[in-house]
Amino acid sequence: METKGNNSLISNEEGRVAQWLRDANLKHTNEISQPVRAKDTFYTRHGKRILDIFISLPLFIILLPFNIVFGLCTFFDVGRPIFYQQTRVGKDGKYFTLVKFRNMNNRTDADGKLLPPSERVTKFGKIMRKLSLDELLNFWSVLKGDMSLIGPRPQPVFIYERMSDRHKMATAVRPGLECPTLHRVDHPLSWEERLDNYVWYAENCSLWVDIRLCFRIAAVALDRKSTAQRSGATQGGFLGYDEDGNVIYTR
Repeated sequence: METKGNNSLISNEEGRVAQWLRDANLKHTNEISQPVRAKDTFYTRHGKRILDIFISLPLFIILLPFNIVFGLCTFFDVGRPIFYQQTRVGKDGKYFTLVKFRNMNNRTDADGKLLPPSERVTKFGKIMRKLSLDELLNFWSVLKGDMSLIGPRPQPVFIYERMSDRHKMATAVRPGLECPTLHRVDHPLSWEERLDNYVWYAENCSLWVDIRLCFRIAAVALDRKSTAQRSGATQGGFLGYDEDGNVIYTR
C-alpha cells in the first residue's frame, strides 16, 4: 500500500503519522508476520567476512586517490562539510556511522524550509549518485566490519524503529553496499518489496547467492534505466504498516 503526500506532510507530519501507525498496528503486524530463519553457516559467520576483507582492502587503497579528488570536487560543489554522516543500524541492531560524500545543497523556499531533496541534488551530485561514487568511502566501513560488500542496505535509526520484527531480521547479516533482487525487476522497488528482499537475503545468504548477486550488480550498473533511477534523490518515506500488515510509505 502506498500513501501519497505533499512535501509538507512528509516534512512536518511524517513522524506523527509514523508514531500513530506504530501504536495502532505494529503489535498486530508482528503477530501475523511469518517468522524469519536467518541462515547460520560457516560462510555467514566467517567466510563472508574473510572475502569482504580480501576484496575491500585493495579496493580501498586503489580508490583512495579518487576519493581525494571527489572530496575536493564536493567541496567546490556544495561547500563544507564535504561528508554526509548518519547513524545507521548494522548487524544485530548495533549502530554505526555511515559516511558518504554530500551531493545536496541547502537551498530553501520562501518560508525558509529546505526544498525537496530532488530539487537540492546538484548536477555533480547526480553524476555521483548515478555511478554510486558517493558511496566509495564505505569500503572503509566494510574493512571495519560495520558493513559487507553485499547485504541489506543499512537503515537510519528512525526507520528501523518503525519496522516489524520480521523486517528487522534483515540485520541478522551485516548490511551491505548493495542488495539487488536475484532476478531482474523492471520497476523501482517499493518499500515492501525492498524490505522483503532484504529478509530473503538473510534467510538465503550463501557464497553462491553472493556470486549471482555480483553479476546482478554488474547488470544493473550497465543498465541506463537503472542508473538514471539511482541519480534520483529519494526512495520515499517508510511510515509503518496498516491494519493488515502492509507497508505504508510516501513518495
